[in-house]
Parts: sequence; structure tokens; C-alpha cells
Amino acid sequence: MVCCAVVCSSCGSSLSLGGHSTSRLKEVVYTPDDWPEALPAHLYQPESESPTPAVLLVHGGSWALGDDRYQMSAIARRLAKRGYLVMNVTYRMTPEWFFPDPVDDLKQALAWLRSHAGELNVDAGRIGLFGYSAGGQLVAMLGLAGDEPGVRAIVAGSTPHDMTLVADEDVVKVFLRGTYEEYPDGYRAASPLFNVTVSSPSMFLYHGTRDDVVVPEHSVKMQRELARKGIPHELHWVKGRGHVGTFLFPGKAMDHAIDFLDRELSAE
Repeated sequence: MVCCAVVCSSCGSSLSLGGHSTSRLKEVVYTPDDWPEALPAHLYQPESESPTPAVLLVHGGSWALGDDRYQMSAIARRLAKRGYLVMNVTYRMTPEWFFPDPVDDLKQALAWLRSHAGELNVDAGRIGLFGYSAGGQLVAMLGLAGDEPGVRAIVAGSTPHDMTLVADEDVVKVFLRGTYEEYPDGYRAASPLFNVTVSSPSMFLYHGTRDDVVVPEHSVKMQRELARKGIPHELHWVKGRGHVGTFLFPGKAMDHAIDFLDRELSAE
């Protein structure tokens, strides 16, 4: 479940974004002093006189490939251009850390965002989550429980929603500390599919039709479960694209995803 990279500009630079001027703030550490690791985030802040909505942005990389925030920099810029405060984060990874450690990290990221909402000019009641691949699994696990204040929308691209479908993958066995045969309950507990509740926030799914890394069945099953629980949702197929291709060339999926965030995080 490896995402390809998109190179970003240097930390702290000013960005001119076609009608909205934003500044990516210097890197911040979002974890408390007593956290097992000091974890960083990049902030992209739009110019706005009124409080803006925020998006927590989470990269993929098989829960193992290191700090790959640069993968998400193009998406971060686009969201900032649209008027969102973007917090582009990394998290703890295997082989030193395991599920649910990264989800606990993201909970700290949201806590940091809420505690700094005033100085960042953020409306803490309008927060979206956005992740791709392994990052999609993490944001879905974070948001679907419905117990994070202010989280109103989730965007998950090419996401392993059912970990039992990828149980043969070595990276999954490491992430979940064993095989499905050893820990079937653990695989279900780590699957967004089995964590949808009637109070889950709205969700936008997108997936490549030729993805053979995270097969399209994941999003098909998730769409059915969201419908069964009565959760507003959308599913957009990226025709003819595989896992990496969908990340690099999402076509209209990104337009639709941001339109979805606009609707769900509206001030009205």
C-alpha cells in the first residue's frame, strides 16, 4: 500500500495560490512533551478575516515508510487555496509501533488543532479528515467512531477498509502484530468497515478501478455499510487507474472531494 510522492516546496515558504495568498507556517510539533515520539506537522494557512474550516491531512506508505508528508503537499496547497487551514501530519510507524498507535497520534493532532484554533483563526466545529491508502485507513478509524468534536467529514482515497481482505500482506501482519488466524478480532477492530456507527460523519470515497494493491472491493463494501447505517456518503471511481495512478492522476475525483468538503464543512 505504497503511495507515490509529489515534491513540495521548502518548509516555511510563502505560497501564491491564484487568488488566495497563503503561508505555510514553520513546522510544528503536535504531540505533548511526554509522548513516545515528538511528531511534526506542516501548517498551510489561508488569509481570511473570519474563522476557517480545517482539514487534517494524512499520508500513506504502508504504515511503515517514514515521514512522507511531502506526498500530500499538492493536496495541501489546493485545500489551502480553497480556504482551509491544512494540518499535514506524520505519525508513528512500524516496525517500532503498531495499531492503534498511529490513530492515537492523530487524536493528539486534533487535540493540538483545537487547542490552537484561536491563534490559527480556525473554526474548531468544522474539521475534515483526508487520507490516502494507509492514511485513509487511519483517518477513517479516527473519524468513524463519531467521538471527535468538530469532525464533520472524511475523505478516504483507495483505502483498505476491510483488513481481512489484505490479511495475507506482510505489512498488514506487522501492523496488526500477527496473522488473521491468530487475531481475527484485531483485524476487524482495525477495519473502518466494521467501525461505522449511526453517528459517523459523512464520507467521500474514491478508488481506482484497476487498483490491484487495495482492490476496489474495499470501497464497494464500505459504500454498502455506510448506506446501511444511514451515513451520507459519495463514491467516485477513477476509471482505468491503479493504486499509484489514482494518487498521482485522480482526475475529477479531487474536484469532487473538495466540493464534498465545501458542502459538509460549510458555516451554514
